[in-house]
Amino acid sequence: MLILGIAGGTGSGKTTVVNQILNELPADEVGVISQDSYYRKNDNMDYDERSKINFDHPKSIDFDLLVKHLKALRKGEIIEQPVYSFVTHNRTKDTVITHPRKVLIVEGILVFTDKKLRDLFDIKIYVHADSDERLIRRIRRDVAERGRDVSEILDRYQKTLKPMHQQFIEPGKVYADIIIPNDRYNTVAIDIVRTVISNKL
Repeated sequence: MLILGIAGGTGSGKTTVVNQILNELPADEVGVISQDSYYRKNDNMDYDERSKINFDHPKSIDFDLLVKHLKALRKGEIIEQPVYSFVTHNRTKDTVITHPRKVLIVEGILVFTDKKLRDLFDIKIYVHADSDERLIRRIRRDVAERGRDVSEILDRYQKTLKPMHQQFIEPGKVYADIIIPNDRYNTVAIDIVRTVISNKL
């Protein structure tokens, strides 16, 4: 099993890069796991408390479970991936049955911050985008998909997203094997990644 880690700031275009890689590969040979599924359970808090959690800090992620699941998949075992709701700020009772694949893509803003997780990645990719562009994408997504209002998003950006990006996410670049500038459609970088994957397959 080949495991790719794809990191980058919020709204940097990680999902776009993942989709560009997936488009050229056989669907039954590639799987994707999102870091977002592994936000910690917050059953002991009410909604107001949960909404104040710093979701851009590594402590918000259950890295131990994610590492355990990746190791299980590598051994050929099936896992039950958690399902996280951004509307309730908590895990749901649902799980997603996930089968081992020849190639597994793990994507998320904080996937390079945990050494045990990093060490499982065969290829590490960092998606870079201009901070203004990332903020615009974040506003569009959170309004459309997560029911947030613009003032809430901007407030969170100033107090949490920006400082966390500078402290934890941007420094992750040093671990990357490939840095993809995603301010434009970068076919060369994607082709290189696809070629590496195809050779491994």
